[in-house]
Amino acid sequence: MKRLILLAFLAAAALAQPRSGGELRVAIQAEPRTLDPHLASDEPSEIVRYLTAGALVRMNRKTQAPEPDLAVSWKIVAPGRRIRFELRPGASFDTGKAVTPQDVCYSFVRATDPKTDSPNGEALRGVAGAVTCAPAGAGAVELAFEKPLPQPERWMDGIAVVPAGSQPPFPALGPFRVAEVKPGVHVLLARNPKYGRKDAGGRPLPYLDSIRLEIQRNRDFELMRFRRGELHLVNNLDAESFDRVRAAQPQAARNLGVSLDTEQLWFNQVPASPVAAHKKAWFQSRAFRAAVSRAIRRDDMVKVVYRGQASPALSPVSPANRFWHNGKVTPPPADATEALKLLAAEGFRLAGGVLRDRTGQPVEFSIITNAGNKSRERMAALIQQDLTELGMRVTLAPLDFPSLIDRITKSFDYEACLLGLISSELDPNGQMNVWLSSAPNHQWNPNQKQPATAWEAEVDKLMQAQAAEADLKARKRAFDRVQEIAAEQAPFIYLLNRHALVAVSEEVGNADPVVLRPQTMWNAERLYLKAGPRAAR
Repeated sequence: MKRLILLAFLAAAALAQPRSGGELRVAIQAEPRTLDPHLASDEPSEIVRYLTAGALVRMNRKTQAPEPDLAVSWKIVAPGRRIRFELRPGASFDTGKAVTPQDVCYSFVRATDPKTDSPNGEALRGVAGAVTCAPAGAGAVELAFEKPLPQPERWMDGIAVVPAGSQPPFPALGPFRVAEVKPGVHVLLARNPKYGRKDAGGRPLPYLDSIRLEIQRNRDFELMRFRRGELHLVNNLDAESFDRVRAAQPQAARNLGVSLDTEQLWFNQVPASPVAAHKKAWFQSRAFRAAVSRAIRRDDMVKVVYRGQASPALSPVSPANRFWHNGKVTPPPADATEALKLLAAEGFRLAGGVLRDRTGQPVEFSIITNAGNKSRERMAALIQQDLTELGMRVTLAPLDFPSLIDRITKSFDYEACLLGLISSELDPNGQMNVWLSSAPNHQWNPNQKQPATAWEAEVDKLMQAQAAEADLKARKRAFDRVQEIAAEQAPFIYLLNRHALVAVSEEVGNADPVVLRPQTMWNAERLYLKAGPRAAR
């Protein structure tokens, strides 16, 4: 009897152990534009970078806290100015070459060189100024920053370490390496035998033999293949697709809650734009923008457009950004009566169902958005309907995406725009290119030589102050105030935060999807395929 119990216990323990081997199959919607980890900006390229490159510090996508990768520890030498990293002994590229301090320094020089045009390197240089790196003995490096950089360890995740003096293609430092690229078909990632990391039981990571990233532009076909068991994971589902998965395979559908992504409406306030002068006056009025915001029924958008898979928003920072979100900034209920009071105080009058400004001009404007995006087109239609109650006549003008980008960045020939922002950066410094009045992505009135308004000048000071502040609580206070000003002034009228929606096959073990990208593969080195007829294929 004891023997049977022991055998049963051993069998159960064996089943609980992650299986090694097998190939995980995931679809990506486009080919990676680059395999150079310093140039990655599109999502497919970022996925490959994340799975194949190594960095000094990784941002844990679940806890949102930094944790060791190539560096086993770090120490602030001078607050905001210098940081020292102790490198992990034995770390090597998949070629067998040991990682040296010279490799780390070369990587930071290359990534932050303007000639490289690295998105992550440029973001770091934009905040920290010139970045210098020097070996600190045989197993350490020290980074120094021209400008104060609070919590510098949080910026390390995006800077891949490559061999000194090398050029692409670079060898791998992450759990996987690029084994094969078939244009238009797939990118095959194979286990990196030199990864050198182990699980708590001493077993080498990763568990999987390979990950096949299959290029699949048609999401309907992607979902069909997931239902047939030909794909194991699906990221970034829209609400309609999520409901289809939930109906067919309820155990596979995962709503992870609010994402970092936002949907927002804004009015063109560019002085040199071809917008009529009387309309510019409306758009530059805080009361006008606040009235529009108050009239929009965000709850209806959540129910009608996103089928409940979104949350109303008023802040530029999603609640998914746990530390930096200002919980006091919440959207009030829609109220057309209150909206009309705001407008009346600014000289607008509603008569005969038509809203007119103090000069008698009827309030009419158009909203552009990207054609073919069903969710945004539906949101625009709801906004149009809501603003009709205020006597505003709104025309919808969907444009192809290149034309839309040209309008909002070059010609400025538009009146209002509805668009979304995909965010992956938690730190406020990642939003400097939006909130500084001189920034190119200060979308309602970009590239200002001097702040156009007193509130924009205040935001400039707050953003610059938090960027130079080493004290985390002081930074939080400054950025909380930025969020409050953004809600009060409504240069962007934030509408909602989409939920992060994914699908995970029952065949995948250790799956722990999170809001931050890459949602289902952030812990890819610990994923495994369970025993079963399909998993064994």
